[in-house]
Amino acid sequence: MGQQFSPTLYEGMRWRMIGPFRGGRTVAATGIPGKSSVFYMAPNNGGVWKTTDFGRTWIPIFDDQPTGSIGALAVAPSNPDIIYVGSGEGLRRPDLSTGDGIYKSTDGGQTWKHLGLRDGLQIGAILVDPHEPNRVFVGVLGHPYGPNAERGVFRSLDGGLNWQKVLYKDDNTGAIDLAFDPGNPQTIYAHMWASRR
Repeated sequence: MGQQFSPTLYEGMRWRMIGPFRGGRTVAATGIPGKSSVFYMAPNNGGVWKTTDFGRTWIPIFDDQPTGSIGALAVAPSNPDIIYVGSGEGLRRPDLSTGDGIYKSTDGGQTWKHLGLRDGLQIGAILVDPHEPNRVFVGVLGHPYGPNAERGVFRSLDGGLNWQKVLYKDDNTGAIDLAFDPGNPQTIYAHMWASRR
């Protein structure tokens, strides 16, 4: 169990909006260990945004892609220039939007390459191995309105060039969240969800 802190330590803190101002509903945000001024935020239907000055200014870095609907975002812990983006809102709600698979940048978000999983439509989670940036796991929620086989947990050992389905229940059950065991990245926990609109 983690170290516990008294809630009184946070009483003097006040939340403030740091943007980006086209934010909206946000399900994906991440920082870079050792670079506290740099982090990324991905609001649903707002693409991916990057700040290098603690959130004072934001740059849209995903606007030239065919989708702005984002469900997951991950920076490789061993190489912060490698960013994976899962498109398609990773939530079930009446007004959701879908995407077209996984994207990757190897230059800190300047350029992007589509990596597949197009029929997954909603990516709920991305895990990048803490030591090997080409070992990636993706939680695919799937089609929101019907059955489809591109659901579950997919793994790539070559940085997204090829994907293997490693956990699958049925055409109505997708993966919404993934986590490494904190002491062993060979153990992965998956949250599966049987859901359709």
